Amino acid sequence: MNRLKPLIAALLLTLAGASQAANVLVVLSDSDRLDLKDGKTYPTGFYLNELAQPLKLLLDAGHEVTFATPTGKAPTVDATSLDPMYFQGDAAQLKQHQDLIAKLDITSSQRSPVISLARVEQIGYARYDAVYVPGGHAPMQDLIRSAALGRLLTHFHQAGKTTALVCHGPAALLSALNKPESAIGRMEQGSKATPTGWIYAGYRMTVISNQEEALAKAALKGGNMKLLPQSALEQAGARYSSNAAPWTSHVVTDRELITGQNPASALQVGQALVERLK
Repeated sequence: MNRLKPLIAALLLTLAGASQAANVLVVLSDSDRLDLKDGKTYPTGFYLNELAQPLKLLLDAGHEVTFATPTGKAPTVDATSLDPMYFQGDAAQLKQHQDLIAKLDITSSQRSPVISLARVEQIGYARYDAVYVPGGHAPMQDLIRSAALGRLLTHFHQAGKTTALVCHGPAALLSALNKPESAIGRMEQGSKATPTGWIYAGYRMTVISNQEEALAKAALKGGNMKLLPQSALEQAGARYSSNAAPWTSHVVTDRELITGQNPASALQVGQALVERLK
């Protein structure tokens, strides 16, 4: 019996650790472009570090991760994000995180594990302990106007479950507007009216700033976004918080929300998310 005690103790520790594991829902856009004004388009997707850095932290902490997009289509990585500068200039870190995404087949059209938001709803929101939305411009194409995402976020809001988003990701909170498709359409047409009933009105949050969008505008090759994330969130009732210098990390926590401003904020958002799940 004495010889069994160490084995029993080890088993109990393993079970205790397993009981603390959470199931985190990672919601990505399944668009590979952003429609701009004047009929122009910008090829985009998710930013590698904004998905991979928090994802690695979650997996290393032993948490389960489920991936979802609006239609269940595999997401696309934004080619401009495949750059060591998003990993403190470390090419080895870039490769390590690229390899993680490749290993999980997230972007594979044939083998991707992503499910649709309809399937998430069918499984039941109670299955998930937290939600994470990375950026890249793609959320501005579909997530901001997704009523299915709005229902999911409303559940997380009402249950006080951790909701983390970074860069353009926090703009997806607009999906919780009443009839988001038409609400976003009015904003894109220039309406300055404040939507009513937004569940996040009065929350402190951040998102890529108008200043940072202006600094990065050259990437759009003369195009103009239909909607700026900061302006849209402020119009909906957010209390916007920005960094002191462009492109530096800035993370804001208010109630269940954790928001990060830009690619440099992704690692800190991931750390805050993992801390919340302890």
